[in-house]
Amino acid sequence: MSELFKFKQFEIDQTGCTMKINTDGVLLAVKAKGTSADRILDIGTGTGVIALMLAQRFPDALVEAIDIDRGAFDCAKRNFERSPFAAHLAIYHQGIENFERSHPFDLIISNPPFFINSLKNLNERKTLSRHASIHFYDNLFSKCDTLLNAEGTFQIIWPLEIRDQVLHIALAANLYLNEEICIRSFPDSNPFRVISSFNKTPPDAYKCETFHIYEKQGVYSESYLALLKPFFLKY
Repeated sequence: MSELFKFKQFEIDQTGCTMKINTDGVLLAVKAKGTSADRILDIGTGTGVIALMLAQRFPDALVEAIDIDRGAFDCAKRNFERSPFAAHLAIYHQGIENFERSHPFDLIISNPPFFINSLKNLNERKTLSRHASIHFYDNLFSKCDTLLNAEGTFQIIWPLEIRDQVLHIALAANLYLNEEICIRSFPDSNPFRVISSFNKTPPDAYKCETFHIYEKQGVYSESYLALLKPFFLKY
C-alpha cells in the first residue's frame, strides 16, 4: 500500500513514521490562530503535515518543528525538503525538554501523545508517540511558557479527560486558558477532542465554540469542507 498522501501544494511520504496523518493534526493545523505569526513551532511533528499546512497558511513565517522519534524526524525532514516551502521550514531531532531557542515564538502548536497512565503499546516507537505522563505535560507547558513571546499563543489538541487532568500544570507555568474549540463528529454528539488556546495573560472572558465534522453519516459539514478545501485534492 502506498505511503504517499498528496495535498494540493505538497506531498506527505509517511514511510518510517509510526503516527500517520490523522484528523486531530489536520484540524489543529487549519484552526490554529495567529494572524501575525512570524515564528511558529510544531512540537512532535510526526510526518510534518501540521508544519507544512501552517507553512502554506502563513507563507511569510518561519516554521520550526521537533520530534524525539528518529523515524518521524527523518520522515518530516524528507517531506520538508521536497515541499515548495522548504526555505521556510526547519526540523530538529530532539524532545521539547531539551529544545532551546534565542528567539521567542508567536505560535506554538502540538498534537501530543495523550494516553496518561494507560497500558502501553508493545510497539516501543508507537508507545513513544502516543503515551504520555504528567511529567511530559509539565515539561511541555513549562517550555512553552519560556519559548512564547509576551503576546504568543500555545495551542494543543487533546481529549477532554486529559485536558481536565493537566490544566493545573498550565497555570503553574503561567499560561492561561483563553479559548477552546470543542470538536464533535456530529452536531448532537459529545465532543471527542478539544483545541485549547493558552496565552501569558488571563482572558477578559473565556470563549468556547463547537465544531462538527459531519452533518450526518458520510456527509461532511460545510464548515469542515471549507477549512480543508485549500489543502485536500478531493475537496
